[in-house]
Amino acid sequence: MRMQQADDFKAESEALFKLLKDTETARFDEATQFKSWTVNAVLQHLYFWNEMAGLQIKNEGLLVERMAGVAAHPGGMRGFEADHFAGLSAHKLLDAWIENAIETANIFADADPKTRLKWAGPDMSARSSITARLMETWAHGQEVYDHLGVVRQNADRIRNIVILGVNTFGWTYATRKQTPPGPMPHLRLTAPSGAIWTYGEDGSQDTITGLAEEFCQVVTQTRNIADTSLKVNGPVAIDWMSKAQCFAGPPETPPAPGLRATKISSS
Repeated sequence: MRMQQADDFKAESEALFKLLKDTETARFDEATQFKSWTVNAVLQHLYFWNEMAGLQIKNEGLLVERMAGVAAHPGGMRGFEADHFAGLSAHKLLDAWIENAIETANIFADADPKTRLKWAGPDMSARSSITARLMETWAHGQEVYDHLGVVRQNADRIRNIVILGVNTFGWTYATRKQTPPGPMPHLRLTAPSGAIWTYGEDGSQDTITGLAEEFCQVVTQTRNIADTSLKVNGPVAIDWMSKAQCFAGPPETPPAPGLRATKISSS
């Protein structure tokens, strides 16, 4: 049986490809609201780490070699990615990225979800690895949708990101060398389909209610909580939503209120 998360990753990648396939070439060099990354930079980043995920299964030795190269590069991660894809940009980069994304999805679709795979940090399961690729594609895709002035129409596959957000409640604090101020709040989220998803202990004084896609935006730090309509009640819920982080790495500060938003189209 194919791993569902792999097919969800493929579908999210194809949605981003559809958004960009008819975009004017010059727009790929425009800076987005995320650290002024260009659309080309977003695609390079997604492409490179999709490749790296594939190497977790196909060639662990090359994975380790490239990890060392990233760590040693004077330009850091972005410098390595830019050098790795030197000369590849705009629609040629887009076509190469989606081809690789589909290949990566197929590699993981047939993998044992519980297989432990090597990564930069602790080993992770195959299911966790491809879910992380889905999350990154969705999160970095948001800056592209925002930049092009398009409101994304989400699908229920974002439940993977909701679950990742729930599972990293403790991680948000651990990466900051803090202890959670209490149990995880109770979530009542409305899916794109209208279904209701709930997590956490019912009856908790700390609650978060609203659209699942806005919860995903907060835990991936593509929106400040103040720029959503989520209803957040209780000190633990308020504290968590002020710094939620579902991705690995050192602690990151969420965007300031009003910094990330869908641009008003000039057309």
